[in-house]
Amino acid sequence: MSAPAVPLTDAPGSAARKRPRAAKPAKAPGAKPRVQHTGAILAFVLPFGTLFALFYLVPIGYAIYQSLLVIEREGTFGQATEVFGGLTQYILVFQNGPFWESITRVLAFGAVQVPIMLGLALLFALLLDSPLVRGKRFFRLAFFVPYAVPGVIAAIMWGYLYSPNLSPFRAVTENINFLSADLVLWAIANVVTWVFVGYNMLIIYSALLAIPTELYEAARLDGAGQLRIAWSVKIPLIMPAIILTAIFSIIGTLQLLAEPQVFRSFSSAVTSTFTPNLTVYSTSSIPNFNLAAAFSVVLALATFILSFTFLKFTQRKEAK
Repeated sequence: MSAPAVPLTDAPGSAARKRPRAAKPAKAPGAKPRVQHTGAILAFVLPFGTLFALFYLVPIGYAIYQSLLVIEREGTFGQATEVFGGLTQYILVFQNGPFWESITRVLAFGAVQVPIMLGLALLFALLLDSPLVRGKRFFRLAFFVPYAVPGVIAAIMWGYLYSPNLSPFRAVTENINFLSADLVLWAIANVVTWVFVGYNMLIIYSALLAIPTELYEAARLDGAGQLRIAWSVKIPLIMPAIILTAIFSIIGTLQLLAEPQVFRSFSSAVTSTFTPNLTVYSTSSIPNFNLAAAFSVVLALATFILSFTFLKFTQRKEAK
């Protein structure tokens, strides 16, 4: 009796022998699926990326490049040529006393004006969000209308109100000189506050509208009144929006230009170096574009350091 035939696939050493396939690794729980729409993502990002590069990165790079150049002349009246000067312009920046005085001035301005402005914006936002207030649409529009007025127009309007010879409130302006060297900075602060309170209020109010109403109902069931709900529920939950408005305000403070530029027509106390941006503007009008570019770079770095430090400080405080 013959032995049964052995299949070729079971023969030892056979090339056709089947091997078990390796099992596919299981996906980790919560792992995000791989994005396969690269073309669509690029199509959406490319317009923004192009404009961001052309109108943000390229000007910054050009300003840094200009700040590294100096002007040289052959003789007193020779032709001016730009040559690489290294950090020469930055040495002049750090030796420029009026520029650093202007930074100190706007820092004092921001230390007083920003808390007042954000405090009013928070108060108005809480009032608009309160169920006890009527006519919310009217007040929301009324608070926001000053922001619709261009900063230059607002400065001209308030400049006339401050001027002793032009103001309709002469009984006040003849006794208090708002355009004097001691008060003109705070007169400008009043203009900035009047314009930007409504803008910051809308940001905070939008954050308040995003809070679930169930939290308010739970707080009321626990016996909390409107003031307690505002202090213990609303303000902690909208703190990221308050921090955002504070960072915007810090940046805007160091970029102060339009209002003091207009106030130069009303007060001799506002000089060409009254704020850092006025210093940059007046330096570029000489013209000395290289030194103005160095001023701009240093001012941008100071703004970034101050904003980043404030953000880190608030994050650490929230983490505690």
